[in-house]
Parts: sequence; C-alpha cells; structure tokens
Amino acid sequence: MPRLTKRLFDDLAIWMAILGLIVGFLFPPFTVLLGFNPEQAYTLTFWGTCTIAGLLVASLNYTLANKIVRTRILLLAEQMRMVEKAIHNATYSGDWSSCDPSKCHMVIDSEDELGESAKTFNDLVFALFRSHEVETAISEFTKALSKQLNLDLLSKKALELMLHHTSAVAGMVITNNKGEQIVMANYGIREPAQMLNSDHIKKAIKYRTVITIKIPEDVKIEAVMADFRPAEVIVVPIDFKDNVLGVVVLATSSGFSSDACWMIEFFRQGFGLALHNAVIHSQMQQMAALDALTGALDRRFGMTRLSEELSRAIRAESSLSVMMVDLDHFKQINDVYGHLIGDKVLIETVKKIRRILRESDAIVRFGGEEFLIIVPGEETQAAKLVGERICSAVADMNIQEDGQIIKVTLSIGLASYPENDVDKPDILIRYADQALYHSKSAGRNQLTVFDPLCTYA
Repeated sequence: MPRLTKRLFDDLAIWMAILGLIVGFLFPPFTVLLGFNPEQAYTLTFWGTCTIAGLLVASLNYTLANKIVRTRILLLAEQMRMVEKAIHNATYSGDWSSCDPSKCHMVIDSEDELGESAKTFNDLVFALFRSHEVETAISEFTKALSKQLNLDLLSKKALELMLHHTSAVAGMVITNNKGEQIVMANYGIREPAQMLNSDHIKKAIKYRTVITIKIPEDVKIEAVMADFRPAEVIVVPIDFKDNVLGVVVLATSSGFSSDACWMIEFFRQGFGLALHNAVIHSQMQQMAALDALTGALDRRFGMTRLSEELSRAIRAESSLSVMMVDLDHFKQINDVYGHLIGDKVLIETVKKIRRILRESDAIVRFGGEEFLIIVPGEETQAAKLVGERICSAVADMNIQEDGQIIKVTLSIGLASYPENDVDKPDILIRYADQALYHSKSAGRNQLTVFDPLCTYA
C-alpha cells in the first residue's frame, strides 16, 4: 500500500474508510446478483445504509487494531526507549551493570511479528553487550600488558587473561628465542617440556598459522593435561611484523566457541606487540648490564646479582661462593704490548673462564683486570675445584700476537657462605679480596680460601 501520511495508523484509518466506502457502494449490486429485488437494492436509502455500514465496520476494525496492535507497539517502543536510555547512560558512565541482557530483556509474549521484533531486539541488546564485553576485555588486556616489560611476568599475565576470557582450562606460553623454545608460563599442563617437541607447535611457528586440534571422545591421548581430558587444543603463534616471538597453547574440555576464537585472535595481536616490547626491553637491559669490552656483567648489575643470590641462599639455607680474580702482572702486558693487546688478553681470559662456569654462575668485571665470579649453590670445596680449574685453564692458554705468545696467570681469592656467617655481600667480597691479596703475596697463579683465623696483612 502506498503511504498517504507520515503516521502509520492515520494511513490505516484512511485506507479502512476507503475500503468501507467501496464495500458499501458495491454491496447493493452484489445483493442483486444474489436475487435481491433491484428496485429496493438500488434505492438511495439502501445505498446510503450500506455505505454507512461499511464505514462503521471500517471504524470498528480501526478501533480494534488501535487497541490491540497499537498498544503492543507503544509498549515495545517504551521498552526500547528505556533500554536506549540505559545504554546511553552506560556509554558515558562506564557502568554497564544496569544494562546487561537480563535487565534489558524484553518479554516475548506472542508468536507473531511483534514477538519476533521483541526477540530481534533482545538479540541486538545481547550483541551490543557482548561487543562491550569484548571491547572491555581487549582494553584490559592491552593496558595490563602495556604496563609490563618483564618477559616472565608478561607471559604469566597474558596467559591468565587468555584463560579467563576464552574459558580455557589449561594453557602455556612459549617464547621463541633464536630458534630455542622456552616455557615462560604454564597453568594446568602437567608436562609442559614435552610439548616443546610437538609437531603442531613447530608447524604453527613455521607457517605462522593457528592450529586447532579437535580430539574425539573415543580417541585416547597421553596424559599431558592435568585433571581433565581436552576436547580441543588450539596453538596460536604470537608474531610481530612477520617475526614469530612465541606460541600460546590453550586447551578446553568442551571446545572453543566462535566468540572465544575471536577473542584469541584479538589477544594474539595485542600480545604480539607487548611481547616484542618486552623482548626489546630485555635485550636493552642485557646490553646495559654487560661490560662493553669483555661481555661480563658490569659492576653495578653484578652487585645486584650477588645481593639477590646471597638473600636467596640465606632464605633457602643453601650455599654461595664468590671468587675475586685478578690477572697477574697485567700492567706489564699493557706496557709491553699496548692497551689493545691488553684488551684482547682480557677478552680471551673471560671467554676461557666462561667455558668452565655453569650457566647459573656469573662473572662480573669488578674493575680494570679484576673480576668477581659468583657461584650459587656451591660450598667451599666444590667452588675451590672450579677456581683451580680456572687457574689451570688460563695458565695453559696461549695468546698469539705478531709471532709472540703471551702467557697469562690468575690469582684468586675464595670466600663462601655459610662457612662465613655473613649477611651482606660487601663482607663476602671483602673476605674474598683478602684471600686474593694472600694469593698475590704468596707468589700468584694460585687460589686461596679465606680463613677467618688467619690475619691478612
């Protein structure tokens, strides 16, 4: 029907009146066709009566439509207006508690077009509220990760948020450092180290694609997941500008919804940027912590490391040994061969020492040709063996320069906790330094263990 006015029920009234007039006008000829007396049917009185009756029927129909349909439409509009007001307030106040789908729900009390309109409106409110939830989750995820530059804490926070917003019950974060996979965070996975060799993880890294593994109920799998049987596992590569920085593995016992998959994709993008920033920060910290010439820790970071190790040893009632190391007659090497050769001697000496130390040990350039070696978890006798190996290895080292062979020896002083009851790193260093002085005065190229009963002049 063409629109006559801008108001639906005005149009309805006009068209019903027209319909009533048409019916009233056509009724007399119709009665004649049915056998009614034409002389009575075509009288003005009968024609007028039929027309009035048609208008009355149209008026009655309009009244019923107005009472039944219009009332329902007005009620629907009123509820929509209330929901719109709640959404408007929530948009600016940030408080969406008054506009969740249960509170902004419209009652569906009919199975007609109006009921379908109410259902559609409820779906729209749910979609809007879910959109707000997703936006809030992404904002929370981004803010939480943007504030964190510590790689370990970042990975744990990212995993925590992913588990919460995707309904996963277990997961892990693996970082990719120069081709080496390292588990940075884990929740609910019983043997995370075994999963590093997974073909799915290798494939996700190689092709930078999300791998989804659906596990049928009748398929038995190894118990690498704790306390539940996974129905679906998803492997998500975390990349930044075509560089894969890590992988997130998530597992669920019921399968991931389409909403969860969207959330994972959003989180993947934010985590990639945050992980990139954390890696850069870690590299810069590492560069700042290292002595530019030898690659050993510089003194400031070395003292921080020693303080941490001593505190850990005291808390755990474990051992800690430190060695003060000095290159014998290093000034003569500089005087005879020059400072560039002296630098080369320092570099080669640190390389030789590092090959003997464990990964958990640390070597610190304490000043000039003097170095501090930190050996956590080792008591005096074990650390002494390490020091003697260092002395012997450096003494056997040959540094060639212009056809000449430069020989280097070391003097070492060793002090240990808890053999020496200390609570400050400075005291432990002082003891090791006194033992070093004794090695120097006793002829060099040897190791001396600090003895509190001895007097070091």
